[in-house]
Amino acid sequence: MTNQQWQPGQWLEVKSKEEILATLDQNGRLGELPFMPEMLQFCGKRFKVFKSAHKTCDPPNGMGSRSMQDAVHLEGVRCDGGSHGGCQARCLIFWKRAWLKEAGSAFPGPPAASGVRISPLRGDPVHSRSTANDQPIWSGAYAPESGAAGEDSVYVCQSTQLRTATKAIRWWEISQYVKDYASGNVTLGHLLGTFFIFLYRRLETSRLGFGSFLRWAYDGVQTWRGRAVYPWREGLIPVGLKTPRASLDLRPGELVRVKSYAEIVGTLDENSNNRGMYFDAEMVPYCGGTYRVLDRVNRIVNEKTGKLQILKNDCIILEDVVCKACYVKTQKFCSRSIYPFWREIWLERAAEKAGSQGKPPGEGAVSSRRSTIAEDSPTSRPAVAIGHTKRISVASGCRDMTANG
Repeated sequence: MTNQQWQPGQWLEVKSKEEILATLDQNGRLGELPFMPEMLQFCGKRFKVFKSAHKTCDPPNGMGSRSMQDAVHLEGVRCDGGSHGGCQARCLIFWKRAWLKEAGSAFPGPPAASGVRISPLRGDPVHSRSTANDQPIWSGAYAPESGAAGEDSVYVCQSTQLRTATKAIRWWEISQYVKDYASGNVTLGHLLGTFFIFLYRRLETSRLGFGSFLRWAYDGVQTWRGRAVYPWREGLIPVGLKTPRASLDLRPGELVRVKSYAEIVGTLDENSNNRGMYFDAEMVPYCGGTYRVLDRVNRIVNEKTGKLQILKNDCIILEDVVCKACYVKTQKFCSRSIYPFWREIWLERAAEKAGSQGKPPGEGAVSSRRSTIAEDSPTSRPAVAIGHTKRISVASGCRDMTANG
């Protein structure tokens, strides 16, 4: 059976710990992809397929797409960082086909494997190893030269291993887009809409003299349709000058509104940064939306170095607000659904209203963006001239490891 036959929405069951251990090498990996300790709690449980994971991004190691063999993502199954220093990135987990099997029904499976529990406080894992065979999984969470957990630990996780677990794909290789469609990851409308905006972007930046008109026309049509405005604008603050900040002291569960794109552009320098954090085009369709704060992030594993990185400044992630990889040139349709990081100056507290959580514009709240070019949610309606379009090529960089928080 090929990977494409496991379609989004199909029920699968995670195999037992013993079955999975039989597929792993001495480093706790299959095809260089680690089976992480955080994944043990899902053994024996059933989940729906979210998307095929045949293609992914790896921003720390380049801007191109990467091909992975025989893997899927499961709905809502993310790493809690319990065995990786309390990392709060909440990455969507990759599951190899060898670790899964088709479920006979849609009923929930048995509880997580006994003897394993991940601390809900994001600390070190609370566990007991039932057999010596568990050792590769637990020791595999650290680089060989690192040793036990500590400030100088070098962690190993699926994100740090993506380069060795995947192969590079050129953005112009047509077969990848055929897989995107055949796997059920994207619809035909999504596919065509994304390539339309790619060509539109190329034309707008061609220096033929009508870039301003194209941006004006795009914004006009999208505003009429109730969709996201043109997502590439240059910040208004000269590089070298300090960008502004705001302190809201937001906490998980609070309801916030993402400010309009025009307001956010006013907080960015000409490289689209605010205190080192990049505001990505993939975040634009969420502008104007209301969402719950999912977490206040202060520590992540740096995917390039494997070391725990403490974020010094405000860094917020929001429920159901993820990168959809529809505007990028070289990583289109990446299925990782990374949580973008938000500065508090890009947000404001919103009043609690019945049914207001995560509502897109025009649906009772303020706005949202959970989809594609063809399905982009509306934004607030900023004036067309909110800045010049950038003339540089930028990547999806929703999670910028150089931001220093």
